[in-house]
Amino acid sequence: MAYYEIKQHGTEDFPFQLYCVDEMHPKYNMAHHWHPQLEIMRILSGKLDVYLSDRTYEGSEGDVFIVNSGVIHSAKPHGCVYECVVFDVNFFAINKEFEMFASSLINRDGFVNEHFPKNNTKFHFLVDELFATMRDGKKGYMLSAAGLILRIFGEIEDNNYYSENVYKSAENVKNIHKLKKVLEFIRSSYSRQITLEDMAKAAGMSPKYFCSFFKTMTTKTPVEYLNSHRIERAAHRLLITDDSITDIAFDCGFNDLSYFIKVFKDEKQITPKQFRATGRNKQ
Repeated sequence: MAYYEIKQHGTEDFPFQLYCVDEMHPKYNMAHHWHPQLEIMRILSGKLDVYLSDRTYEGSEGDVFIVNSGVIHSAKPHGCVYECVVFDVNFFAINKEFEMFASSLINRDGFVNEHFPKNNTKFHFLVDELFATMRDGKKGYMLSAAGLILRIFGEIEDNNYYSENVYKSAENVKNIHKLKKVLEFIRSSYSRQITLEDMAKAAGMSPKYFCSFFKTMTTKTPVEYLNSHRIERAAHRLLITDDSITDIAFDCGFNDLSYFIKVFKDEKQITPKQFRATGRNKQ
């Protein structure tokens, strides 16, 4: 879904949110998207291909990823269970020193390293403790979680876990800007009938060049991406509403129920009916 995610993570007073993702999560195959918050991802089992703008990493159990602010990212699991903590670094702007720290994480020329393979360092120990604290949700967990994130970034500062911001080259900035425009268009328009020409126009390109550009940037064709995003939205509706499968299919941009079921099964390996039943049994 490389779209701009406007969902609030956590609450206004505590902008931190934990997501546990397995095969029944609507966003199991994480489509391209971005958000201004930072994100820490941890792989619990299996393997996960993580795409960060134009870079690809192969992650395995115990690996940690940090998704920097504004970076387009996605993930493709292979029998994988993973967790994410998404948080707003501006939460830490409690005085001038911390405000400068928060600003540097968002705007710095060097990014926090993106991939931290499992190696039992203090960094990984603190990340494990952060996820355990967020999951337990005990009294005082908000203070503990905020403190752990500061300790994690203290480790990053102490060990200079920063790398050159490869996304700030003129060509990358231009391409990422175009991609963000079309992804936001898809996000806002997925429920209606949109054409390849519509998507190319949103990116300011000809349809012929646009197809090649989009696949290079996302590893999917525009139609594959559009269908994937529609299926994600449909999966969410299947879990939280009692709406009929037919209504959900049409509301998510599919005008043929049989085609919707086929695409859904290709994406989730089970039918919409099975997905709804299995997901509700797990709740």
